[in-house]
Amino acid sequence: MNSVVPSSANAVIPAMPPHRLSVVVPMYNEAENVEPLAKRVHEALSDYPHPWELLLVDDGSSDDTPLALEAATKHYGPHVRVVSLMRNFKQTAAMQAGVDAARGDVIVTMDGDLQNDPIDIPRLVGRLLNENLDLVAGWRKDRKDGMVLRKIPSRIANRLIARITGVKLNDYGCSLKAFRADVIKNVRLYGEMHRFIPAWLATVTTPRRIAEEVVTHHARQFGQSKYGISRTFRVILDLISVFFFMRYRARPGHFFGGLGLIFGVIGSLILTWLGALKLFTGASIGQRPLLQLGFFLIIASFQFISTGVLAETLARIYFESGAASQYRVRNPDEPGDSDSWHQPGQATGA
Repeated sequence: MNSVVPSSANAVIPAMPPHRLSVVVPMYNEAENVEPLAKRVHEALSDYPHPWELLLVDDGSSDDTPLALEAATKHYGPHVRVVSLMRNFKQTAAMQAGVDAARGDVIVTMDGDLQNDPIDIPRLVGRLLNENLDLVAGWRKDRKDGMVLRKIPSRIANRLIARITGVKLNDYGCSLKAFRADVIKNVRLYGEMHRFIPAWLATVTTPRRIAEEVVTHHARQFGQSKYGISRTFRVILDLISVFFFMRYRARPGHFFGGLGLIFGVIGSLILTWLGALKLFTGASIGQRPLLQLGFFLIIASFQFISTGVLAETLARIYFESGAASQYRVRNPDEPGDSDSWHQPGQATGA
């Protein structure tokens, strides 16, 4: 059994191999939550036995969030770093910006609305390292959203995602996750794919190295939720993309080519039958809708085989090559040195 170190935040910090920890928190119009969030993170990690940093990503906030983030940096020191995006690029891009800027061997992501509890961070990291995993995802088993219209679609989506992707998790939507940096940095996030990170991770590692852990969930205290019922429809569309890239990422021609062949065979059979009918019976086929359908299916066949494969393949190459980022950072930080990490035993701001 692992020895433990009691935390001042009433948490239990398991013994774990040496590492550096980066906590990434995307924030958009969360001015009231910045100070209490930074305080809770420092309380939860005050006795953390390894160097750590806190990255707060301002996703182009239009309220006083930038000022609150600047105040937090001055108050706590250089281990609290701010990544400011030039405009609102949405949560996925903000999370990717934080992951790119993180310098730790372990990266933990969480929401900035205080619904995730930083007290769970040491437990997730301990399990990640001690059980040799690549991802430990949080499971909000006792959710405090308070809206049935949000919980039911979320549960349906979780089951649908697990069934289609083959990654069996109870809660895909929880942002509190612990990753090995060398694994998550091999995955590029775009669009609104942050909720599918476990599925994307399964393209670079085995699902056996992905686990979940029950975490604390609080009701939102300040600000307004950025999620609505329309998210369910976006999840369905994103799920189609995830399914395609998980099954046909290395062979997109099999997917589009298969559809093209089906349409081509049906169209060819229709035109062959109409041609035989014209040749042997002399029947008029020029005005038959079936003739138009046959030609349409042949054209669709060529479209699926050529344009579809080319467009989808180029799109994936575009995002994975890094040629064009999904975000733009204002005044990016330099790598920094050991002084910009919170060291074990180091005091925090008063």
